[in-house]
Amino acid sequence: MPHVVTDTCITCGACAENCPVEAIHTSDTASQYYIDPSVCIDCGACKATCPTDSIFPDDDVPADREHSIKENAEFYK
Repeated sequence: MPHVVTDTCITCGACAENCPVEAIHTSDTASQYYIDPSVCIDCGACKATCPTDSIFPDDDVPADREHSIKENAEFYK
């Protein structure tokens, strides 16, 4: 069960700095960070450091943010 960054992300980078497997990235044109579901080890380090509570385990993403699951995966295609 990978974690997912939702669209409430403020691109501060705290999550990426604390990811032990470097599964979190963004780009110059992206409006947020994204977690690679194939690399995430579900440790929760990113969730613990997110100042806006924008990160959730994929089965706990709020209904109004479920589109973020697909967006995180598509960022890495």
